[in-house]
Amino acid sequence: MTRDISPIDTLAALFEGEGSAEYFGEAVTQAQHMLQATALAEAAGAPAHLVAASLLHDIGHFHGAVTGRDLMEDGLDNRHSHTGADWLARWFGPEVTEPVRLHVAAKRYLCTAEPGYFDLLSEAFVHTLRVQGGPMTEAQARAFEALPGAADAVAVRRWDEQAKDPEAAIPDFEYFRPLLERLLVRA
Repeated sequence: MTRDISPIDTLAALFEGEGSAEYFGEAVTQAQHMLQATALAEAAGAPAHLVAASLLHDIGHFHGAVTGRDLMEDGLDNRHSHTGADWLARWFGPEVTEPVRLHVAAKRYLCTAEPGYFDLLSEAFVHTLRVQGGPMTEAQARAFEALPGAADAVAVRRWDEQAKDPEAAIPDFEYFRPLLERLLVRA
C-alpha cells in the first residue's frame, strides 16, 4: 500500500534538494534565503500566515515542482511569484498565497513609492527587477496599493531583501513544520 506524501513533506524535500542551489549569485542558497526571510518575519512578530508566506515566497524558482530559474537567469520573467502561489493554493489559503503572488509586484512598487529603495537592491535583484518589468508607474503603484494583501506583500518583500546574510543563524525547515501544518487548508 502506497502512502501519499504530505504537502509539508513535499515542501521539505524541495528545501533539502533544490533549495541547496545557489541563489542568483548571492552568498546564500535558495533555502538559506527563504529560511532567513522567515526568521526575520518571526523575529518581527509577524502573524503565522506572513511567516509562512516568507518561507514559501520563492518556491516558484524551484524546477521540479513548480517552474524553475533558468528563464530568470536567461533574462526572461519566469513569473515565479504567480506560479508558486498557484501551486501552493492546493494546500494553503489566500492569506499565505497572495503575499507570495504579490512579492515581486511589491518590489516594483517600492522602487516607485520609496525614494532610495532601488539603491538598496543587490546586483542580482536589480537584474530580476529589469526582467520583471522595472519600477511601477505611478498609476500602477496606486492600483497595487488598493489590492487586498498589498501591505502583507510589502512586508514579505522587506524580509526578502534583507535575507542574504551567509553568517545569519537560521532555523531549519523542520522548525517551521508545525506552523505550516496549522495553516494547511487542504491536504
